[in-house]
Amino acid sequence: MNFSRITLAGLGAFVAYFVFGGLTAALPSLRNEFLKYPAVYRSRDTMMSVMPAGMAAMFVAMVVLAVLYAMLYQGGSGVAEGARFGALIGLFAVCAFVLHNYVNLNIGLKLALEQSAVYFVMWVVTGIVIRVIYRPAR
Repeated sequence: MNFSRITLAGLGAFVAYFVFGGLTAALPSLRNEFLKYPAVYRSRDTMMSVMPAGMAAMFVAMVVLAVLYAMLYQGGSGVAEGARFGALIGLFAVCAFVLHNYVNLNIGLKLALEQSAVYFVMWVVTGIVIRVIYRPAR
């Protein structure tokens, strides 16, 4: 494993995750769904106060994913390999996080389905970025 490439892949994935997340959070449909549940989700100001801890945790998570990618890489074409990895992570996130939260939190099905779609695509994009940056040794 190339640790400098893993770190760079983690950083690239971190940036891609937050750029894609920021763009999708600005979608009126999704933003309006979140606003329906003020007792469940933090206000924007409160969220900003804890954002540094969340960003640090997401960076660590992205480095962990880059390590997992490096450990699991079996060959294959670049973008397709990253998309496959991202799709597996996306499916995991949708089932273990979004749908799990739909059961435990008092949120609507529409929000859960919109989050599922956004998170799945976000993780596919993140997987592609990890693959493009990491470029396993031949």
